[in-house]
Amino acid sequence: MLNYFSRKERLIAFLLVAIVLIYIGWRSISSPEQAMQFGFNGLSVGAVYALMAIGFTLVYSTVWFFDLYYGAAAALGAYGVFYLRSQEWLGGQYQVNTPVVNIILALVVAGVAAWVLHAILYSRLRERVDPTTLRIVGGLLAIALGAYTGLVLTFPSHLHVTFGPVAALIVGVAAIWGLRLLFERLNGGRGHLAFQAIAVLIGAALAIYIGIFLVNSPGSKLYLSWAVSCLIAGTVGLALYRGLYVRMRQRSRSPLIMLVASLGILLALTACISIVFQSAPRPLPDPFGSVPWTIGGANIKGFNFFAIGVAIVGFLALLSVLKWTSFGRAVRAIGDDEEVARVVGINTTVIIAIVFFVGAAFAAMAGILSGHDTAIQPRMGLLLMLKGWIASVVGGIGNLYGAILGGFMLGLIEQFAIWDLAGEWKDVVAFGLLILFLSFWPRGLLPRK
Repeated sequence: MLNYFSRKERLIAFLLVAIVLIYIGWRSISSPEQAMQFGFNGLSVGAVYALMAIGFTLVYSTVWFFDLYYGAAAALGAYGVFYLRSQEWLGGQYQVNTPVVNIILALVVAGVAAWVLHAILYSRLRERVDPTTLRIVGGLLAIALGAYTGLVLTFPSHLHVTFGPVAALIVGVAAIWGLRLLFERLNGGRGHLAFQAIAVLIGAALAIYIGIFLVNSPGSKLYLSWAVSCLIAGTVGLALYRGLYVRMRQRSRSPLIMLVASLGILLALTACISIVFQSAPRPLPDPFGSVPWTIGGANIKGFNFFAIGVAIVGFLALLSVLKWTSFGRAVRAIGDDEEVARVVGINTTVIIAIVFFVGAAFAAMAGILSGHDTAIQPRMGLLLMLKGWIASVVGGIGNLYGAILGGFMLGLIEQFAIWDLAGEWKDVVAFGLLILFLSFWPRGLLPRK
């Protein structure tokens, strides 16, 4: 990991690490309960940073520019939960659900669905089916998805009924796909009909069970709002890519122009959130595990364990997809050379669109986890975006392993650094760490090979 450092840089690195470890060791011996508290707080905050860094890294390693929209995606995720749950949770005292927002989001979903159906189905079926028929069917399906989105957003108190079956279907399809991938790996890359049938049966049974459970569980609405918010944020990210970034990438090859454009999107969406929700901080409903546990003298919430688990599972799932699937091979090929990938037949526009969707969904989940831990406010996405970027730099820009390492490391360093300081020093420490790494180790701890 340190092979690319000069001798002087290695010495500085070892001295800094030694100082940090000595300080942490000394404080841990003097107050082990407080050390455990700071350590766990650092891991739970680091999980949020890691999710942001994973989204950043996925997009950067594919198209080689930082999409600052992910800050807005984090805020959209958190405010999406508030949008869907505020009326019921606050007893109708705060009515934020408005038809204008519902219509805009429904139109965005319909437009994205129309493009996805055209990009995937039209290119494959146009030689066997009349193109006009394909366009009509695709348009009707897109309109139906847009109308369904408007229905879900308009009646959030019935989310377990309107979205529960769809969530179950998504889980079932993911289970079938994951089991087929696992069976192929165990069978040397060959798919066996019996294994595929088993995967379909297990996935279908799981989808039916979860669908029935969710429909009969009104208490699941909060957790379903997480999924809806992540899907909305991902769809907006895909729409921005298809409607703006593709055109800009074709007309200008400068990453700086893309960076400035994404900054404008971040600021514009932040202003829109302030208009719709007002600028006052808002709390989110208490999730499961909100009552703290006492472990080794430290007060630890079960939800924070969940946040750490989400970051780890999300990292492992994405890593598996990128390593073991044709989609992952296409992503790596585009990251190495997009022009060559296009020449060999990879639909780079569709692959990159999926990457933008997934990255924005990761950012939205980070915003949701952060929002349940602290109050949400319109500018929260800007700070989370910066922390995710710092985590990416620390871990190694473009390296997925470095993203999760940098996220957890940044969280731990922030928490232990304020042991003898006020909490306001966290941001100073974080940006000081960024300057340190950019000065001495700009490629991060795990540089991309």
